[in-house]
Amino acid sequence: MDFPSSWLRDPSLGEKIASEIRLRIVRGQIKPGTTLSENQLASEFGTSRAPVRDGLKALSIEGLIRLDRKGAFVLGLTSKDVKELYDIRFLIENYTLQCLAQADNRKVTETLHRIVDKMEMAERHNDAVEFAYQDLTFHETIIGEADHTRIFHLWNSIRSLVLTALLVATEKRFADRKHEVPQLIEKHRLLISALESNDGDYIEKVIREHFADTRETVQSSLKPL
Repeated sequence: MDFPSSWLRDPSLGEKIASEIRLRIVRGQIKPGTTLSENQLASEFGTSRAPVRDGLKALSIEGLIRLDRKGAFVLGLTSKDVKELYDIRFLIENYTLQCLAQADNRKVTETLHRIVDKMEMAERHNDAVEFAYQDLTFHETIIGEADHTRIFHLWNSIRSLVLTALLVATEKRFADRKHEVPQLIEKHRLLISALESNDGDYIEKVIREHFADTRETVQSSLKPL
């Protein structure tokens, strides 16, 4: 299953190349310790070295590879990396939910319910890719509705890596643990209920539990590094 380029925002060729390589790394198809060659990648993707170089630079910023004179050395996504990603997600989403809880949030909760409805539809059609996309959209909607420019910049800096890890984990869950999917849907409904409660302490409790569970699922779904 290829990475859906439609998930990217006006992707450049370099971003498309980065997305494909990122997916291979997170899936474990490209192992840590591998050295990637710009020439070989340019030949594979049928392009010049410039967009390949752009894609590799993006992966280097994310910490998936290290660039040196010999090429691009693959570091991979470790359990520590996953923990740190979810630590950042908790900080961002707890803050944004707390902000939304202090205002009239009826419109955003209606939007979130519609997104979860789409997750349920994807579950019924056994569509892991659509489910993962709606899952990401749910959380991104919360972040966007807070209207905090700097936080949204921070979110964008980890978005692609979060999205890829989420896709891989969702594929694994649909393939091996499909019975867990309805529980995951209900956990998203619980997040909406927490927001509707306008109770800051309860919101923090629910979002912390949600991310602890999700982080464990992602870590168990990835190849051990």
